[in-house]
Amino acid sequence: MDQPAPVIWMRPEQGARGPKATYRRDDVAAVAVRVADAEGIDAVSMRRIATELGVGVASLYRYVLRKDEVHELMTDAVMAELAGARTTGDWRADLRRFAHLLREVSLRHPWLPALAAGRLTHGPYSLRWTELTLAAFDGTGLGTDDMLLALGTLFSFVRGHVQAELAEQEAIRRSGLSNDEWLTQQGEYGPAIMNNGAYPRFTRVMIEAETPHAADRLQQAFESGLDRVLTGLSATIPEDVPDKKP
Repeated sequence: MDQPAPVIWMRPEQGARGPKATYRRDDVAAVAVRVADAEGIDAVSMRRIATELGVGVASLYRYVLRKDEVHELMTDAVMAELAGARTTGDWRADLRRFAHLLREVSLRHPWLPALAAGRLTHGPYSLRWTELTLAAFDGTGLGTDDMLLALGTLFSFVRGHVQAELAEQEAIRRSGLSNDEWLTQQGEYGPAIMNNGAYPRFTRVMIEAETPHAADRLQQAFESGLDRVLTGLSATIPEDVPDKKP
């Protein structure tokens, strides 16, 4: 069995042989990100990237060996948007800020959550983000595995919430109904559900719940969920480390 090629981050931009490349990997990433942002990740193909760059498909393999590497370049490229983040020494405030930043970049690039949920990308910007988020736990006394579990829990929550937000956007696009219009439509069905008597708990939700009607319901849900995640993580911090809440 042939040995796999070295990871893309270990290979030089320009091979030792052949004419000088017209573009750089950054150009490939920029084109792929632009296409994915506008049309979705499924629109990103080697042929489409080559067309956008004005080169032949075969010449694209001078920059990447397969589409998985394009995905790695794309992920690392957008992680550059988080390069300005810093730690403050307050783990809870830092993780809250990191969660907000990840949500923001994921909403700007809707394809990112699905790619980021898989194997980690070890490009330069991704590594800086990983190093930064791990640094939030400096001085807490947490072990390595506990730090990884804490970050995995936090960022899984962020990705899940973003996916729900993106699904809401897609539902509005597909149905043509805003959330208020959809609730009004569903309200016509409400009495039938309540009068049925088989759904007392959901009936209570329909009568009492206020958040589904709030204009900022998605923001409220994110903040409330994030508070609960951080409170849960605080139970893993050794008792002798002060929990400095923002």
